[in-house]
Formats: sequence, C-alpha cells, structure tokens
Amino acid sequence: MTAAERKHLHRTRPLEAIRGVRALMANPDDTSQVFRIIRAASGHSFERLFRRVKQDPDGARILAERRELIDALSDQERLRGLPDGTLGREYARFMDAEHISADGLTEASQPDQALDPSPLGPEAEVLGERLRDMHDLWHVTTGYGRDLLGEAALLAFSYAQTRNRGIGIIVGVALYKMWRGGANEAVALVRGGYRRGRKARLLPAADWEALLELPLESYAQERSAGAPPLANAAA
Repeated sequence: MTAAERKHLHRTRPLEAIRGVRALMANPDDTSQVFRIIRAASGHSFERLFRRVKQDPDGARILAERRELIDALSDQERLRGLPDGTLGREYARFMDAEHISADGLTEASQPDQALDPSPLGPEAEVLGERLRDMHDLWHVTTGYGRDLLGEAALLAFSYAQTRNRGIGIIVGVALYKMWRGGANEAVALVRGGYRRGRKARLLPAADWEALLELPLESYAQERSAGAPPLANAAA
C-alpha cells in the first residue's frame, strides 16, 4: 500500500460521522447510517482487525481462500433442512421470524460503500464483506434481539470484538441517551454486551461455514462468552 493510499484509508471525517449520528438518532431503523458512521470514523481500526484475523489460523485460511460467507447464508433452503439446534437451522429460523434476508445488509451498505478496504488488498475486502454478512449470525450466537436494546448490546459486543471507533461512537451515543432517560437497566445490559465481547474468542476469524452445521448451544457457550441475561435474549 502506498503512503497516499494508507492516508486515505485512515482518514477520519468527523462532520460526516456527526451527520450520520444525527440521522441515525432521527431514524434508528436506517441501517445505512451505521455504515456511514463506521466509514467516517474507523481510522486504523479495520487494518488492526485485519492483522488480528490474519494471525488466527482459521482466519488466515478463510481469507486466503477468499470465502464469501453470503453464499452459505443465502441458501435458506439448505439451512432450513439442517437439524434443529444447529447454528444454521436457528439462523434460518431467526431470519424467517424477523422477515429479513442475508442480502439485506449488503443492500444497506452499498450507498456509502462502507466496507471498501481495497487499499489493503483482496483479502481485506473478503474480511470487510464477511464482517457485514456475519452480523445476524452474531445475533443468533449471542442471543441479542433486533429491537433497539438488542442492537445496542450487540454493537457493544461488536465494538469489543473489532475495536472499531465508528461502532464505539454509536454505542456511546446509545448509552448517553439511555443514561439521560434514566434507563439504568438498559445501560447495564449494553455494558454487559461489551464485557461479553471482551471475553469471547475472535468471532471475525471464525469458520462460520463449518459452524452452521454444529449445535448452536455448545458453540455459543464456548466462543461467545456464555448466554446473555434473559432480558436480552432474542424474542
């Protein structure tokens, strides 16, 4: 990577991040603003995560193979046919219950090309796409729902895993609003998500394609720092 490319990759745009935060606060369902904030405020975060994943044996192999996780997640017919209790079957059930598809986050990320780390090379592009596509898998493995509190807790978990400053900004805003509103239990649950993320193994490096066929319960306990409080469980 040239010096110019590195400078462009790490350039932060505070005003753009602020605009994204304001838009997200006005409409929490506008997922595209999440990607906008991450792109504007991440700085060196993605490159550091990329290096961590490359140091993980599974992560390095997956990136070298240029795996596209969306291919496995889009085959809902196969996932629905897996045995009950497997990650793949529970993921399919979650997606059906929420009336969402694996392609949804791909579409939401497109306007700002929020996950375009091309200056780091094709393996980094693979990681960027996998991070986007594994978001709903993290919902299933951690047990956090897609309501506002569940998303905030999962973002706190994600921040601890990825150390992405853009995600940290979103979590910080959410915690501030909860604190101002006197929602102390909600604040505790979101902080709990961060603590779980710190304890968990590195999920961005996980071989999700293989894990889809394994029992969810044993995997969630082993890699995702245990089950969440009942109040945080996916509905």
